[in-house]
Amino acid sequence: TAMADATVIHSTFVIERRYPKEPAKVFAAFSDPEKKRRWFAAGEHHDLERFEMDFRVGGAERMHYRFNENSPFPGVALISEGCYLDIVPDRRIVVASSMAMADHRFSSSLVTIEVVAAGEGATDLICTHQGAFFEGADGPQLREAGWQKLLDNLGAALTA
Repeated sequence: TAMADATVIHSTFVIERRYPKEPAKVFAAFSDPEKKRRWFAAGEHHDLERFEMDFRVGGAERMHYRFNENSPFPGVALISEGCYLDIVPDRRIVVASSMAMADHRFSSSLVTIEVVAAGEGATDLICTHQGAFFEGADGPQLREAGWQKLLDNLGAALTA
């Protein structure tokens, strides 16, 4: 049957976090390229070869990585390229992106980041990830674990 031959796994997950900083500071961690590069793009398992971020509606975001010897894929290239679809300052960011490894595109995602004042200088962040995972993809569970780690990194960066 056609359903049995489906080659795309669709998945949605939502991660909520509270940070002890006001919404403008949390939003800036996503909108300021130097800040985002530190918590989002840097990592122990890869070297960042290219980081471009044009933070405006219609603007592109490009990250090119090369896995290092600390990873299961030393020397392999990983590329993430996306486009900002919606930006409401200090409130919301929506970005569509695709990822490829060694020239094989393996997923496309729509990620919505919502920033909500939580009182007493705190902020609730709601990250909604809607993904389409193709053959050879990392899959929804690994992607969610990756976003959990990214949002841990964000928390550490905000309190540093």
